[in-house]
Amino acid sequence: MLLVSAFLGTSAFAREWNEYKRQHFLIYYKEAPFDFVESVALAAEQYYLEITDNLGFTRFKGWGYDERAKIYIYDDADDYVNNGKQAGWSHGVASPRDKVIRTFPSAHGFFDSILPHELGHIIFREFVGFKAQIPAWFEEGVAMNQEKARRWGSHDIVRKAMKDGTFKTLDELTITSLRYKTSKDLVDLFYAESASAVNFLINEYGKQRFVRLCRKLQEGGPFSWALDSVYVRFKAVSDFNDAWVKFLENE
Repeated sequence: MLLVSAFLGTSAFAREWNEYKRQHFLIYYKEAPFDFVESVALAAEQYYLEITDNLGFTRFKGWGYDERAKIYIYDDADDYVNNGKQAGWSHGVASPRDKVIRTFPSAHGFFDSILPHELGHIIFREFVGFKAQIPAWFEEGVAMNQEKARRWGSHDIVRKAMKDGTFKTLDELTITSLRYKTSKDLVDLFYAESASAVNFLINEYGKQRFVRLCRKLQEGGPFSWALDSVYVRFKAVSDFNDAWVKFLENE
């Protein structure tokens, strides 16, 4: 889930944050166990390579010395909520524009879910830029596909929704707004469909074409225009939807 928090510069924490440097990341921590800090750094580096490869971004401008992403590890949930200014239900948060991730050692699902998901948001947005007009389901689908369990299980969830009549088309997903009071079933379906649709696009039509789509999105035009420019069969998002549904029905 893409959640944006205010970036807090490292200078503000000069007296209380320790810094651990890696090739693409700067890890900041206070009292968190160092073995956890080191595990986060190693996992982040591995995911960085995996995600750029998954998305076909291996040739894009990488994060140099002054462009490394920052991961802040708070001591515990209370420290994360109170000093990190985060919601009590949150276990991790990312600010793609600032390339910052915040979490704490006991965060549920951090290594398998939160870290790859939030890195997916950051890497994707850095590649396409922030003027790109992108439906929320597409961006979330890109991030969801970095979570292995979500990547491989999403098709089955969507097929079940198609059978029980709860399936939503991509046009419907585009106008779906997720709020705090949105039902869990709808939230789960939104993310499953997002993951499934993006997975289909990448696997069925190839990474090179997906990268071309992302480069078109960099230009800032409507998503449907970028889609039609690269996937000539898809004159509209509805055509993408029909091909995706047909794939799910026949696989």
